[in-house]
Amino acid sequence: MTDKLIIFDTTLRDGEQSPGASMTKDEKLRIARQLERLRVDVIEAGFAASSNGDFEAVQSIANAIKDSTICSLSRANDRDISRAAEALRGANSSRIHTFIATSPLHMEKKLRMTPDQVLEQAKQAVRFARNLVSDVEFSPEDGYRSDMDFLCRVLEAVINEGATTLNIPDTVGYAVPELYGNFIKTLRERVPNSDKAIWSVHCHNDLGMAVANSLAGVKIGGARQVECTINGLGERAGNCSLEEVVMAVKTRRDYFNLALNIDTQHIVAASRMVSQTTGFVVQPNKAVVGANAFAHASGIHQDGVLKARDTYEIMRAEDVGWSANKIVLGKLSGRNAFKQRLQELGVSLESEQEVNVAFARFKELADRKSEIFDEDILALVSDESVTADKEQYGLVSLSQHSETGERPRASIVFTVDGKEVRGESDGNGPVDASLKAIESLVKSGAEMVLYSVNAISGSTESQGEVTVRLQNSGRVVNGVGSDPDIVVASAKAYLSALNKLQSKADRVAAQG
Repeated sequence: MTDKLIIFDTTLRDGEQSPGASMTKDEKLRIARQLERLRVDVIEAGFAASSNGDFEAVQSIANAIKDSTICSLSRANDRDISRAAEALRGANSSRIHTFIATSPLHMEKKLRMTPDQVLEQAKQAVRFARNLVSDVEFSPEDGYRSDMDFLCRVLEAVINEGATTLNIPDTVGYAVPELYGNFIKTLRERVPNSDKAIWSVHCHNDLGMAVANSLAGVKIGGARQVECTINGLGERAGNCSLEEVVMAVKTRRDYFNLALNIDTQHIVAASRMVSQTTGFVVQPNKAVVGANAFAHASGIHQDGVLKARDTYEIMRAEDVGWSANKIVLGKLSGRNAFKQRLQELGVSLESEQEVNVAFARFKELADRKSEIFDEDILALVSDESVTADKEQYGLVSLSQHSETGERPRASIVFTVDGKEVRGESDGNGPVDASLKAIESLVKSGAEMVLYSVNAISGSTESQGEVTVRLQNSGRVVNGVGSDPDIVVASAKAYLSALNKLQSKADRVAAQG
């Protein structure tokens, strides 16, 4: 009999812990709606107790999403758990995910608690959470490096207190597949009441084995939930990649014999949305969602695929959402056609005002660019100023002069709290001059730690998508901007990052 594998997506919580990947409430809600279309079983919407902003994001997602279970992370204390329950109150289906570290290293150095104290706190946390919701997940942080005997005691105790899911994280990405799979298997064999809970795996990618470890935990260990993120987003080297796990289980159903709820045709749209929202570009050779995932350059491969696709392709590109017909709209297209294409791409704008703003940008782009691709449309609606609340900074106009043998100069007009200001500067190039012109007025003092350019589609007429990462006073933020003019895109990205630096939302680092 085929078992079901539960897909638990933590893009909005663990994925957001990547430096610079923090998202606004509206961005989180947009991604949550896409995850719902993808038919993700559980969406970990955030860490409600970490900040008012995260609380509001979890709350808005809980109120809006109807088909997925909405989860909030909490540390093993009453305040965090109460805050999570409050944020989740409007959900059709809710889960509290509480955690405490159990490895000797973490207990001694981080918690400064004895094993008995940790055991008691874990029990109390699950007991308290279970009084507030019926679905409680417990994670022993750094579980893979924990003492087996102690871990068994903790897991048996929290099941007795009402934990419905047990998640065994490889928090630092130390595991290798065979050992991790057998670790899960041993736990399930040694914990007397192990059959009363669903077992879950949560693997980090520090050694590049997060997907392999997760699948070993499923196949060898018997886990029936995988915790993962879109594009493998996450701190350090990232998390287990949702698209890779899903397509591995689907493609090799002969081996895994597991059923999935996931509608795989929405995978590429989810990948693009997360990439364009966070500014974390997907590498071309990334499995499933990379631009080259279904491309064939070798003559032998091309010949084989033309004769019979399955000679070199084990998946169909259209099954994960790649479209062969990318050119969809032009400057003569109307508003209804634009709205229809947004729906087909899985994009839902919240109000007619947002649709109007996006359509106006589409028409402006169509006047400058003869062919409009799906990627262009997604970039338009991913632009923060389509859906964001009032921003402190906004681009009005930009002019720059660059000539061989002369130092480039730029003049930029932008708004500060609704009032137009003008800045001018020279620089090593037009981009450098433009950003220095902004900084000459803003004087943020931020350090730029990343500047990257990515072509949204594949021609010289393509829009450029620029990511700027700024660091200031310990905060790291990403700004993303897109435009056919790469200098304008750079200015948009810089202003976007400055807007995020203005957000004072405090975050509490947490990792499962």
